[in-house]
Amino acid sequence: MKDNSQETTHFGYKTVEKSQKKNLVAGVFDSVAAKYDVMNDVMSFGIHRLWKRQTIDSSAVRQGQRVLDLAGGTGDLTAKFSRIVGPQGQVVLADINASMLKVGRDKLRNLGIVGNVDYVQANAEELPFPDDHFDLITIAFGLRNVTDKDKALRSMLRVLKPGGRLLVLEFSKPEHDALNTLYDFYSFNILPQMGGLIANDKESYQYLAESIRMHPDQETLKQMMQDAGFEQVTYQNMTGGIVALHRGFKF
Repeated sequence: MKDNSQETTHFGYKTVEKSQKKNLVAGVFDSVAAKYDVMNDVMSFGIHRLWKRQTIDSSAVRQGQRVLDLAGGTGDLTAKFSRIVGPQGQVVLADINASMLKVGRDKLRNLGIVGNVDYVQANAEELPFPDDHFDLITIAFGLRNVTDKDKALRSMLRVLKPGGRLLVLEFSKPEHDALNTLYDFYSFNILPQMGGLIANDKESYQYLAESIRMHPDQETLKQMMQDAGFEQVTYQNMTGGIVALHRGFKF
């Protein structure tokens, strides 16, 4: 009997062909791009800004360095990194989704952030950059949407300079059962309804809730990063483990 396990993957709770997932995820983000920032604030009660602030603080990025903001979406991290690296540095905002990339580019240009930021439509699994190129790579709330996460992590390792670090900010598994129960209720009963009211798109936010549950937990992602070749991999739970920030180095 033919083994199809390597030919399918998860799209939320659905099992789909691997070749389909990229287009299905693209459909979600095409739909939510215009309201993405508003929904982030509403969904997280603004706490996503604190999670991203902690990511910036953990980056140790300096003037003149080169940063890849992968799955950078609407550019929150890119905006901060642009100011830190200065005119001698470079930030690449990369996203597989053209709609998200356009929203991010328009937003940052309206803020006057130009000159040291480039925009690249790129698949995390096959990054179109040279080996040993970036001092820092961040991927915030994007890894769970990648079809082949192991391949993407290896691709990130390849383009990272020796001594560089990867930061993965992603929804994870709450540490306590009571919080997990409350979080499940919010995610599956309230979040899709808010998506319907604010973004007129209940189904996309149902997928986003499901994709969080299918994403590897803290220890599993730590092991995946180690298996990809990252060293000194650690993680920090935030908001009771609803979100985790994983950090790994290339030596």
